[in-house]
Amino acid sequence: METAKVLEWADYLVITLTIAISVGIGIYYRFAGDRQKTSEEYFSANRSMGPIAIGICLMVSFMSAITLLGMSAESYDYGTHFIIININYIISTPIICYAFLPVFYKLQATSTYEYLEKRFGVHARLLASFVVWLQMLLYSGVVLYAPALAFETTTGLTRMTSILSVGLTCAFYSSIGGIKAVLITDIFQAVLMFASLIGVIAVATYSAGGLGAIFEIANQGGRIDLFNFSIDPTERHTWWTQIIGGMCTFLSLYAVNQVQVQRFLTVRSLKKAQLAMWFCLPILIILNLATSLSGLAIYSKYFKCDPKTAKKIDKSDMLLPYYVMDSMSAIPGLPGLIVAGVFSAGLSTISAALNSLAAVTLEDYVKPLYSKCTKKQLSPSTSLLLGKFLAFITGFLCIALAVIAQHFKNILQTSLTIFAAVGGPLLGLFTLGMLFESANQRGAVFGSTLSLMFSLWMSFGNPRPVAQGLPVSIESCSNETLSSLYKELEMEHITLQEYLHPPIPDKSQFLYLYRISYMWTGPIGFFITIVIGLVTSKLSECFGLESPKNINPDLFFPFIAKRIRKRLQTDNGVTAHKYEFESKTRCNTATTHM
Repeated sequence: METAKVLEWADYLVITLTIAISVGIGIYYRFAGDRQKTSEEYFSANRSMGPIAIGICLMVSFMSAITLLGMSAESYDYGTHFIIININYIISTPIICYAFLPVFYKLQATSTYEYLEKRFGVHARLLASFVVWLQMLLYSGVVLYAPALAFETTTGLTRMTSILSVGLTCAFYSSIGGIKAVLITDIFQAVLMFASLIGVIAVATYSAGGLGAIFEIANQGGRIDLFNFSIDPTERHTWWTQIIGGMCTFLSLYAVNQVQVQRFLTVRSLKKAQLAMWFCLPILIILNLATSLSGLAIYSKYFKCDPKTAKKIDKSDMLLPYYVMDSMSAIPGLPGLIVAGVFSAGLSTISAALNSLAAVTLEDYVKPLYSKCTKKQLSPSTSLLLGKFLAFITGFLCIALAVIAQHFKNILQTSLTIFAAVGGPLLGLFTLGMLFESANQRGAVFGSTLSLMFSLWMSFGNPRPVAQGLPVSIESCSNETLSSLYKELEMEHITLQEYLHPPIPDKSQFLYLYRISYMWTGPIGFFITIVIGLVTSKLSECFGLESPKNINPDLFFPFIAKRIRKRLQTDNGVTAHKYEFESKTRCNTATTHM
């Protein structure tokens, strides 16, 4: 019987050092600098960060343990078509830099959703912040679960023990150290992430006889696929899902999400914030390609003895840690380095989420409620104390959700589905405000609410077909592995033939909406928000339900703001009151001709 390989003392030493450094950074920034006398330092580092550091942190914030485990499993199971998503990164980056960032940088608010209150009113702000709060909490639970998979595979520790270890560590240093501790640990953890990937690829390349051999084996197994231009929306990944759907998800994460906008605002100028995003782009692409290559590297070892089919692991997301123990356990400390990289990737994302969720809760709920009840403002010291408390409590909520996350089948697809379900409507809401002068509060709230309900139904409605991976084999598995597999199948009263070739349900029996690729959820939600929002805004204005408000050019994309300022200047100093009158006149005229 094969003996399960586990981490040795050298590996635990590496992992312990990783945890100690992360916690140490949190403690250092608790007592260094201004010693966190204000919530501004706690949440924005007093605008003291540099663009290169923030560029790395922007990449790390959402490139988590899910990326390391999920992307490698993606290319192993489904091939390389996911890497087409890198094209949308290139297209989206200038949109973020020169459309969205100038608006947020002028606002300089701790909560991103303060923009929505200024543009559409408090109801739009509360709707968006609450929805994103739930989104980030759910995502953090999935992220926290990912390192638990790695620990379970390599150490034999239960998932609950692993979840508690990662979760409590993260909650501790995030709550005491503030955003500066989070950002500095992000950089340290980014180094470990790349070191992990380089280690896996290097060992696999040596074992296979070169990168050429890895690509040849992958090609023979049908894993090299870059040219699927199908327009069928039910196909899981095509050029259009990756570019259009990927762009919507990427913009919702990097252009309007609290986590990233909060990072942009830790530098002193708009130009430096834009530079940080441009610096993030190549690192992001390199990491994406490296994780995909790691999946092909793992396939080069198991293409004739798939560990999941052989019941050596439960999920494809466990492939990378399984490969590490199977191929690197003879090298002291190296498996620990790889596991530490996965561990660090989870820490970086969760810490970013905890700090941002605490900021949103404090700014969008606690402070307004306190002011309303007491007619006073929270003092800086009280705000700081509450911020730390909220970050720590949010960490415990993430731990609870991580326990639920073990029931998800594919952590990469699950995380992207969570982002798309909320990201599409959210991106549509901000775009509605920044692009269209005619959009008003009723249109924004109704459009985004309807879009959100539809997106959630589309994303999580059941039953839905299960994605079929590419063929795998167990023809070269050892006798011990096959004997163990036969015994398990016998206990389950399943023949080998039934196990290897289960019946595939006819997709036509599922609701068409559930068959659409999860990558289209974001664009559909975005489109519904914009269309319903504009139509509702026009109708509410025409029927006198809502009057046009003063137009503040700073709340629009730069090219729209320039047009508004030019129009107001042309009116020889006439203010927005005249613009309101003209809007009503146009509306009444349009109604007369209908």
